[in-house]
Amino acid sequence: MKIDFANLQKDYQLHKNDIDNAIQNVLNKSNYIMGDDVSLLEKELEEFSGAKYAITCSSGTDALILAMMSIDIQPGDEIITTPFTFIATAETIAFLKAKPVFVDIDEKTYNIDANKIEEKITSKTKAIIPVSLFGQIADMDKINKIAQKYNLIVIEDAAQSFGAEYKGKKSCNLSNLATTSFFPAKPLGCFGDGGAVFTNDEVLAQKIRSLRLHGQSKRYYHKFIGIGGRLDTIQAAILRVKLRYFDENIKLRNQVAEKYNKKFEGSITHPSKHKFATPPERGLEPIILPFVEEFNVSTYAQYSIRVKNRAGLQVKLKENGIPSAVHYPIPLHLQEAFEHLEYKKGDFPVAESISNEIISLPMNPYLNDKEIEFICENVLK
Repeated sequence: MKIDFANLQKDYQLHKNDIDNAIQNVLNKSNYIMGDDVSLLEKELEEFSGAKYAITCSSGTDALILAMMSIDIQPGDEIITTPFTFIATAETIAFLKAKPVFVDIDEKTYNIDANKIEEKITSKTKAIIPVSLFGQIADMDKINKIAQKYNLIVIEDAAQSFGAEYKGKKSCNLSNLATTSFFPAKPLGCFGDGGAVFTNDEVLAQKIRSLRLHGQSKRYYHKFIGIGGRLDTIQAAILRVKLRYFDENIKLRNQVAEKYNKKFEGSITHPSKHKFATPPERGLEPIILPFVEEFNVSTYAQYSIRVKNRAGLQVKLKENGIPSAVHYPIPLHLQEAFEHLEYKKGDFPVAESISNEIISLPMNPYLNDKEIEFICENVLK
């Protein structure tokens, strides 16, 4: 049996006629930049998320840049974020010549530890960027409360969590600004790069729209220094089709995660116990499963477990045709690109420990019971 990690081809085949027709419609109109589908998608994203304004753009990375540009982040400003995420979160801060200030993560959710944020705030702090990692939203109530106390902006990096819920409210509608990614492997992915910025602030929304079009206020009149950050019309058309089925896909992802959990029962411990437990009877290597807060609905962008012998497990899975991935093997504070920040090993022990143990198993809405059983058997044997 050969397992597909994200099964993008299955997703396409299921909606092939609708997607092909949507693409053909764009080709027929030949309006490839800022065509009708872009504005229509934005309205649909607003309706889906509950945010007043959704501004599409060329990638999740550009979404972060646009969000920070909209609040006038300047060289030397400090932005608090997590070291356990894809590099784009902190890379975009550094790209704007601001300083990423890292805070260790929660051992259960792998999101930024909100209890450790306040001690990192200085007179230079301008914003907090929590990442809703693996599809689960960070502790936004606590983070927003801290931000309000110190007059800071909160930007939710929702690259992996669009469609997730926190206390009954959707991701991308929980803070001053939010960004997401439509990279193909994301829960809602297009067929190339794409992203969006969300806000309930009309002034910020208007500025972001201008910034993504080279700072234009109207054609050839430039109010700001901006970027070429538009979403292609073809990608917008594809996303409009996929958005129709997205609620069902989230349900299916959660069902797949629950099936994984049940198969692993009896041989695992949840991270709420804060330690590895010896599996009963079988003497197997212990496993820590994903932990989702009871008030959250995750999109399960990844299904990530923790094991001690990750390298050995990866080899075994590969030999049996099961793909895996590591998100993420080196926390950002130890990356060569951030050497200038002068962090050292041991500064963020939780992130460092988890980065040595985390491994993502195949996750997509189309994994069937036999495939899940096969994967779990090979993890456990």
